[in-house]
Amino acid sequence: MVAAVSSGWYLSLAAVLFALGAVGVMVRRNPLVMFMCVELMLNAVNLTFVTFARELNDVGGQVVVFFVLVVAAAEVVVGLGIIVSILRRRPAATADDVSLLRG
Repeated sequence: MVAAVSSGWYLSLAAVLFALGAVGVMVRRNPLVMFMCVELMLNAVNLTFVTFARELNDVGGQVVVFFVLVVAAAEVVVGLGIIVSILRRRPAATADDVSLLRG
């Protein structure tokens, strides 16, 4: 017999993941770690959307998750390009060194 996991557990997990990502963005100054924390926060929001879509028997939340993942993929391409260009100029760069990109 397999016990079904209630929606509260998924929402609790999403809240913990979002809080962990928010703390990581505020505490760390490494641009790559900050970028990964923002992605963790996006995944927590996606988990919340899927949980409510499952609870309400509606595919609308899953469609929103699909579009969020498409936007996140585009964000990864642009964001990683910017981070790599910063870290190539100065390997020990922090998030405060964005002004290095001035031409």
